Amino acid sequence: MSATTTNSATGRRKTAVARVWMTEGTGQIIINNRAFEDYLPTLELQNSILAPFQAAGLTNKFDLKVVVKGGGTHAQAIAIRHAISRSLTQVDPENRKVIKPLGFLTRDPRMKERKKSGQPGARKRFQFSKR
Repeated sequence: MSATTTNSATGRRKTAVARVWMTEGTGQIIINNRAFEDYLPTLELQNSILAPFQAAGLTNKFDLKVVVKGGGTHAQAIAIRHAISRSLTQVDPENRKVIKPLGFLTRDPRMKERKKSGQPGARKRFQFSKR
């Protein structure tokens, strides 16, 4: 049994679901058994994941193991950010005061609207012909 504690949290965005296990360490991030930089190629997506750590001043203090599925790369990155933010508030409730105003703890409720029967999409209608 290890002396370090592991915090786990779940984050969601659209259909993407991310589960994060956070332990004290050197800042190593593994996403779906791949390196963090390989899984999220753009700097924008990488920074969105690191934002909660930078806001709380805890950069390179925790190792992360992330399992994420569903959605696209952007939705997955936001789901991971949501999970990391929840996990940081478990580590220290004082972190909530810093992270909450940035909106990282709020689950984005926007989802894709379902397709309705009798029409080609959610809102689009088939072409109307008067004659």
